[in-house]
Amino acid sequence: MKLKELYPEVPYILESRGDLDTEFNAVVDSSRTKSDRGIFFCVNGARFDAHDFAPEAVKNGCVALVVERFVDEVDVPQLLVSDVRAAMARICATFYGWPSRKMKMIGITGTKGKTTTSYMCKAIFEAAGYTVGLIGTTGTIIGDRKIASHLTTPDPVELQKMLHDMVEAGVEVVCMEVSAHAIDMHRLDGMVFDVGCYTNLSQDHLDYFHTMDRYFECKKSFFTSGQVLNATVNGDDETAKKLEAELDMPHISYGIVAPSDVFAKNIERSENGTNFDILLHSMNNVHIELPMSGSFSIYNALAAASVAMILGVPSDKIASGLDNMRAVPGRIEMLQTGTPYKVILDYSHSPDALKNILQTVKEFTKNRVIVLFGCGGDRDHGKRPMMGSIAGRMADYCILTSDNPRSEDPRAILDSIEEGIRPTGSPYVVIENRREAIRYALNIGREGDVIILAGKGHETYQEIQGVKYPFDEKVVVQELLQEQKALNAIRETECRDASANS
Repeated sequence: MKLKELYPEVPYILESRGDLDTEFNAVVDSSRTKSDRGIFFCVNGARFDAHDFAPEAVKNGCVALVVERFVDEVDVPQLLVSDVRAAMARICATFYGWPSRKMKMIGITGTKGKTTTSYMCKAIFEAAGYTVGLIGTTGTIIGDRKIASHLTTPDPVELQKMLHDMVEAGVEVVCMEVSAHAIDMHRLDGMVFDVGCYTNLSQDHLDYFHTMDRYFECKKSFFTSGQVLNATVNGDDETAKKLEAELDMPHISYGIVAPSDVFAKNIERSENGTNFDILLHSMNNVHIELPMSGSFSIYNALAAASVAMILGVPSDKIASGLDNMRAVPGRIEMLQTGTPYKVILDYSHSPDALKNILQTVKEFTKNRVIVLFGCGGDRDHGKRPMMGSIAGRMADYCILTSDNPRSEDPRAILDSIEEGIRPTGSPYVVIENRREAIRYALNIGREGDVIILAGKGHETYQEIQGVKYPFDEKVVVQELLQEQKALNAIRETECRDASANS
């Protein structure tokens, strides 16, 4: 592709230097990446300015730069743009032939529920016979192929390559999580979504957005920017009316409490799942037997059903997709432990998410609810005491431990959580080492208890001082149970020997 071919698709170009007939064969966002005639994006980020690394990028094969200020140290063509991030999104999409325009695009945004709703959408559309791709927190799925990703919504270089690969694989529908960071950083600029879904808004990411108003405005901009052709909104969320008031495209609402176009009634809950009827606007009522617990699972199902309805999926296929849902990795995922107590893995790492999982588990727990959790380092400090307070008020016993402390002192994070839990008077223990905390939880588990391992969910690492150490809680639980079983066997043998000797 030639540089001059970018002009019709990239309105951010202000001027240029060098030969616009220069051809590039790759898009590059890391100066360390070796490329065959790449174009390098000089992003000015929070931690570094990529303009400083332009010479390294050229040395590694880049033949052109996209810049916000010209780099005099290199002699290659440069496109001066008003916003490198925004330009990068459009350039990458143009380079890969705008793959998003060749598939039905579903964008799901909100503080909670994005991942599960995307999986539910995937299940419904597959039941309807479509080939479906998924992009989100747990990674990317193209047919039967799973690809790891470190961001909920990948950067444009990675995202547009994924979408291109989906087109090549025959994908017809893409279910995609849209994070607030991705919206704010222009990762989706130029893309159009057939349906946008708004799940909810609650406190999270204030380390980045600083205020809830700015966080909401960012989410809202996804729908008011012209990128969304149709929308569905959680009518029970307190910010829904404020959002709907500014929507100028066709949209519907879903909910359980507020009058909505798509709503649930006749709800029956159990530890094995939830049965309810979905009343779909202008369609027949649909009975759902969802193998997932919790009110939030109903909301996610309603969100997915409303998305499918907008895109014309028959009601029987909506029911079939939801009825046959499998567990979403790290979302109220019941682990197979063979113990008299249950162990649940959940990604809940915000105040509302922790409250929701505790409410759900309390509905079917026969004995104690034991919750193990921490808070991530280098993130919103304000939610730490809030989560401590919620856990203290709702759980029978709390185990405070490390999450991903990142560059922070784990003890300081735990101190902040204790500020919230201490006034509740709830019994709790602090065990900084997460593996040892899980060991402790398994050792105190009794018949009828439910142990919730909260915060990590699908993650298979723990980040400490910039290093990601392998830490898959499914594996850790099984290892600890095997150790426990071996130790019990040794004790039984010692007891038998002692009895025989006596």
